[in-house]
Amino acid sequence: MIFMSETGITDPARERELDAWYVDHLKIMLTVSGVHSAQRFKSSAPGYPPSLAMYTMTSASVFQDPYYLSVRGMGEWLPLIDRKYYRRNLFDGLARAPEVGEHERLLVADRAQPEQQLLGVPWAWLECVGIDRSTPFRGIAVVKQDSDERALSNAGIALYSPIARTITK
Repeated sequence: MIFMSETGITDPARERELDAWYVDHLKIMLTVSGVHSAQRFKSSAPGYPPSLAMYTMTSASVFQDPYYLSVRGMGEWLPLIDRKYYRRNLFDGLARAPEVGEHERLLVADRAQPEQQLLGVPWAWLECVGIDRSTPFRGIAVVKQDSDERALSNAGIALYSPIARTITK
């Protein structure tokens, strides 16, 4: 299963501080039983959450774990979260989140139904099965870094750049 947390903050001047906090937060999340990988991404596409964190999770039961409940969330950043971008969704359809390399990008497309043909890119379609359920299906694809962000945005697809490589246990 894949858990994705999307966000943005209302004070862009503090973005570097958030980035530093998130590095530690991803490492802490990996100490939770049932969380196997974590990676964070950023996008500058208008209308899309500027930040996306993607985790491989064993199952939805992770969200009931007392230790998870004690370390999850945005902590001190909660008052600065831009609510129009804050979404947390659990997806089924892949056992592991894809690793997105330094010279690659993550495409994200939210749809009512999976689409067989979408820009000639091989998509993995995930069904939303928990938490906010902000989209019924999410397509994800890994592409080379030279993808045209404007064309993708016009097609309702967000382009995310990795902040760092995937971390695993």
